[in-house]
Amino acid sequence: MSTKEKTKQRISLKEATSINNEIVVYNDDVNTFDHVIDTLIRVCSHRPEQAEQCALIVHYNGKCTVKTGSFDKLKPQCTQLIEAGLSAEIV
Repeated sequence: MSTKEKTKQRISLKEATSINNEIVVYNDDVNTFDHVIDTLIRVCSHRPEQAEQCALIVHYNGKCTVKTGSFDKLKPQCTQLIEAGLSAEIV
């Protein structure tokens, strides 16, 4: 028999039913790296390094998850990204 103790993890009902959504930004041939970086910093509160990394991932992989959270919190940010000319959606 193992001497390790078994622990139970308690999860509140709110946490268990909460589904995290993602804002995904897609590559396009229109926006510059600087525009994507500046927009991610302004809208998603990314640090400059984080925004630059996301822009590179979008460029080379075609898409990148830039933010996660509840739908209600992500919706205004996704709308701002789209209004700034980026191709983005909540998945």
